[in-house]
This record gives sequence, C-alpha cells and structure tokens, in this order.
Amino acid sequence: MYQHILVAVDGSTTSNLGLLEGVKLACQQHAQLRLIHVVDQTLSVSEGRMWIGNQYELELKATQEAGQKIIDQASRLAREAGLDPQTALPKTVGQAIAEVILEEAGRWPADVIVLGTHGRRGIQHVLLGSVAEGIVRNARVPVLLVRGT
Repeated sequence: MYQHILVAVDGSTTSNLGLLEGVKLACQQHAQLRLIHVVDQTLSVSEGRMWIGNQYELELKATQEAGQKIIDQASRLAREAGLDPQTALPKTVGQAIAEVILEEAGRWPADVIVLGTHGRRGIQHVLLGSVAEGIVRNARVPVLLVRGT
C-alpha cells in the first residue's frame, strides 16, 4: 500500500494523463499526494548574458510563473477529487530534471513516483532525452509510467 505518491507534472497532455492516474491511485490508497514541477532555468541563465536591461529577470520571472500555473492547475484537479495535495516547485540551473525529481522523492519520502511519458524512440529520444528514463533508471522506489495516446 502506498502512503506517499509523488506526481511529476509539466502541463503537457501526457503529463496530465499521469496526473489523473496519480490522483486515482491516491484516492484508492487513501494516500498523501505531492505534485512537483521542476522550473528549469538553464536556458534562461545561459542566454542571460546576451539580454539587455531587465529582460533576463523578466524571463526568469515568466518561467517561474508558468511553473506555478502548472502546479496550480494540477492542485485544482486533485482537490476536485477530494485530495489535499502538497506541492513542490524547485528550480534548477544545469541539473537534470530527473535528478531534481528523484531528490524530492527521497526527501519527502515518496513510496511511488507517477509521471507521464511520451514514449519517444530513435532520433527524437536522442535529441530530446527522457526525464522518465532518468527516473526509471535511478529511482529507489517504484515508478508508474503512463503512456500518452
């Protein structure tokens, strides 16, 4: 039986399928739900040197606000299902998103990690990488992957 379910969200359709499954599991197990969205500021920081004035700070703020919106929407869905979710919105610069999620899973501590996966293969996988794969390879708890349609 799971008591602590961590669901990673990014606002995509596939991520939302993972969220729905995590909410369903939390309801069935009477478990605590924690939602996480990692705000990756790597690109913003690397490009920041080329921006003029306060453009850099505006970009960082926009990235943070977009992440908060994703967490707020996911929280609303969980509350509508009768849950009282916890949330995490960590920021990273250069660290892999999968690593940040795994650190949060260990710190909380999660019994299971739930996330959507695009199931990319071939060149798409090489170019885009896979947060899901990084989590599956290194997780110390079970991982539930929900494939997109």
